Amino acid sequence: KWNAPGGKIRPLETPARAAIREVKEETGLQVEKVQPAGVLQFFDEGGHVFLVHVFRTERFSGEPRPSPEGELQWFPASKLPLEEMWEDDRYWLPALLQGKPFRGSFLFTRGFKSLVKHEVVTA
Repeated sequence: KWNAPGGKIRPLETPARAAIREVKEETGLQVEKVQPAGVLQFFDEGGHVFLVHVFRTERFSGEPRPSPEGELQWFPASKLPLEEMWEDDRYWLPALLQGKPFRGSFLFTRGFKSLVKHEVVTA
């Protein structure tokens, strides 16, 4: 599935610093500063829970390079391959692209196989 760079927060690392580090590790791009965009909660029917901090930036430098995380590709915002992305993306990505702060909750079947229920609130 197509997905933005991201990953786990290391001990004593802030979510913003983790986002900057993950972008560098996964793409080779250096981000100077990120702005909080939203927070997402993911649950599955097996009891797993994930909290995801979403950031945005307009300033970065360097050249993208592949990593073990997967292939890199830019897509125009008007032509995102939503059918090849996680099912929840279609519900919160519009808020991100419009610059609206958001929060969302998503319940998936066990193993995060399919979306059962969702709620996204924008400011």
